[in-house]
Amino acid sequence: MAKEPTLATIAVYSLKGGVGKTTFAINLAWASASISKRRTLLWDLDPQAASSWLLSTDMESRDAAQAIFSKDVDVRKLIQPSTVAGLDLIAADTSLRSLDHLFREMDKKKRLAKLIESLGRDYDRIILDCPPGLTETSEQVLRAADLIVIPVIPSPLSQRAMGEVARYLVQRGGNHAPILPVYSMVDRRRSLHRAALDSQPDWPAIPMASAIEQMTVRRKPLGAFAPASQPAQAFASLWTMVERQLQVD
Repeated sequence: MAKEPTLATIAVYSLKGGVGKTTFAINLAWASASISKRRTLLWDLDPQAASSWLLSTDMESRDAAQAIFSKDVDVRKLIQPSTVAGLDLIAADTSLRSLDHLFREMDKKKRLAKLIESLGRDYDRIILDCPPGLTETSEQVLRAADLIVIPVIPSPLSQRAMGEVARYLVQRGGNHAPILPVYSMVDRRRSLHRAALDSQPDWPAIPMASAIEQMTVRRKPLGAFAPASQPAQAFASLWTMVERQLQVD
């Protein structure tokens, strides 16, 4: 008898901005819903709301995303279908700009984890598109996630940021979710990028490609309009690795 899938939360997180987090979150969520046929929720926690803009079916700004955490709004009331079949969305909005302040005031370190747990009957996979930085929000994310996917541009600064996250997790002590670093925006024509890939040959890599730029024009995940493209195939392979990691854990 096949084992029933249990809820797993995958956080797409980085200390730095501009590393492709939204691209990762959207394409991993698409793979979860469309390839693995999981009941999938993409939760946009970044006040820039890029994932929400790309996938939302409801363009009305509600400024209620933060109210989920203060219990003023039930989490299910903000869940909407996305433009991808089988993928639901909790959209971000500008209210999230003060989310760190709210978390400090509440002093409830597992508020996000408890909200996610309450959705366990409805979903198999929850993908978190996280804001950059080591903040109160990232603390909540790191406590809630079962796996942390970290996009890393093949450059010294981005790799240093990855190391800072790893050190931070060690310093916190106790158990934490495993991290999965993934090279992002890889251009093998650049010697710096080739050297980085050679230094970490086991890390997955997502290439820089015009198809990824087309996502913002078409407002669709890669798999929806360019499934045979190199980056779409790379994300499909990455999702297979994510699922394998979740099964091990």
